[in-house]
Amino acid sequence: MEELRIIFMGTPEFAVGILDTIIKNNYNVVGVITAADKPAGRGQKLKYSAVKEYALANSLTLLQPTNLKDEDFLAKLKSLNANLQIVVAFRMLPKVVWEMPDLGTFNLHASLLPNYRGAAPINWAIINGENTTGVTTFFIDDKIDTGAMILNSEIAIEPEESAGQLHDRLMLLGSKTVIETLKVIENGNVTTTIQEDNDDIKTAYKLNKENCKIDWTKSGTEINNLIRGLSPYPASWCFLKDKNEELSIKIYEAKLFLESHSYETGKLISSKKEIKIAVQGGFLHLLSLQLPGKKRMQVAELLNGITFSDSAKVY
Repeated sequence: MEELRIIFMGTPEFAVGILDTIIKNNYNVVGVITAADKPAGRGQKLKYSAVKEYALANSLTLLQPTNLKDEDFLAKLKSLNANLQIVVAFRMLPKVVWEMPDLGTFNLHASLLPNYRGAAPINWAIINGENTTGVTTFFIDDKIDTGAMILNSEIAIEPEESAGQLHDRLMLLGSKTVIETLKVIENGNVTTTIQEDNDDIKTAYKLNKENCKIDWTKSGTEINNLIRGLSPYPASWCFLKDKNEELSIKIYEAKLFLESHSYETGKLISSKKEIKIAVQGGFLHLLSLQLPGKKRMQVAELLNGITFSDSAKVY
């Protein structure tokens, strides 16, 4: 059995859950690589990544390169004398980095590869109405999420589950799968499966303003899946028009009710307690949303201070 000396690379909260599990299982993490500090908020104060916060709190050796091909960074990386690197939600690595350790560099990806390669696999699995998803560990190669697979684990997506809720469950599943992967590597029992490309593979495209906008001409199920798949971040959005005012609103949570009606698609119907939108074959009851310049609110709270006219609609 070979003793592992691990370098961990990651940035967001999802990666912290994995790193914490590795540490608590008594693996030797000789270094942590994360993104450089970035200015954030109105004051533009430098913000640490979630992984940096964890590394500092646990006195782990930390590197924050802006250029992964920088000679000084590469020298420091090599000096850590790692024999394995683990990547979770970081960035694409140059070959000089991923081929450095003797045992290779493996990535944990939050999908069942080869489906949902890319930046937002958790979101797109829900947006596309999948019933299952999972995690995969694979050895990194020179393309994005295409390397030889080591292990995968599957999980069901609950009918009303949001991306945030699924994120937390996949973080736990991913932690378990990474530990299982470490065990087969240290025992020298690694077997891999080559990913096979085909025309039916689904992609986890990077989220942007355009693909986060609600298209109210789609089915109620498709709209509800988009809302769930983008909650709590970055959140689905649309325009709300009432009389002569047009607002850009974010919708975080809704519930679909299927029933016949004669309303025009996008018609907003409100009372003192609820807001519902007419969609194909039913109504989407809004539960949580955000108006411009306001905080996220439950609909009941929002309706304490605002009323909508009979002409209100979304598009």
